[in-house]
Amino acid sequence: MKKRKNIITVAIDSPAAAGAGTQAKLISDHYNLFYLDTGKIYRYIGQLKLQYVKKFSYKFIDNKIRNLKLNDLNDKRLLTNNVAMSASIVAKDKRIRDIVHKFQQICAYNPPKKYNGSVLDGRDIITVQVKDAMFKFYITAKVEVRAKRRFNEYKKLKRKISYKEVLKTLKKRDKSDKERKHGPLKKTKDSILINTTKLSKKACFKMIKSIMDKKLNN
Repeated sequence: MKKRKNIITVAIDSPAAAGAGTQAKLISDHYNLFYLDTGKIYRYIGQLKLQYVKKFSYKFIDNKIRNLKLNDLNDKRLLTNNVAMSASIVAKDKRIRDIVHKFQQICAYNPPKKYNGSVLDGRDIITVQVKDAMFKFYITAKVEVRAKRRFNEYKKLKRKISYKEVLKTLKKRDKSDKERKHGPLKKTKDSILINTTKLSKKACFKMIKSIMDKKLNN
């Protein structure tokens, strides 16, 4: 695959609700980078699995991903707990990951020319998708803090779910993400660890911006 030259590439891995998506969007806006929330692709496939039980197949998924529009990832149904768990299951499938990999490679290395590069966040961006990224960040936070954040998100969406249920789901999701055979979530030696447990969104971005500007301005 041909790669656009002289572009900024940012890879972010994180467990669910650690704040990686928020930071990726801030990075995208500030540096004019194409942003892809790769987790939403698996949520999209997870939703397809629940919605099209009889049609669901590798050929069906491949066709859907080939014709995927970024607006398709804004479906509010993708934020439900059921879809999150379904996504965790489909994400373990090597053939599904290979289909998604092709799409993500295009987004990472051949973003639309109006952008200065790309920023991708997910579970295996540093280890699989963009291993040669210019910037690699591993963003995390205590699971209780992450559960509270996700619970507050659900409250705003008026979803009826308890904090305990969210916490239980996140712990189960963490275990699944870290222990799956293909593309497990893990921090690499060359990635920068950022713990957002006690950091505000602004403080976290300030830290990331300082790291990026230092390298970009040299």
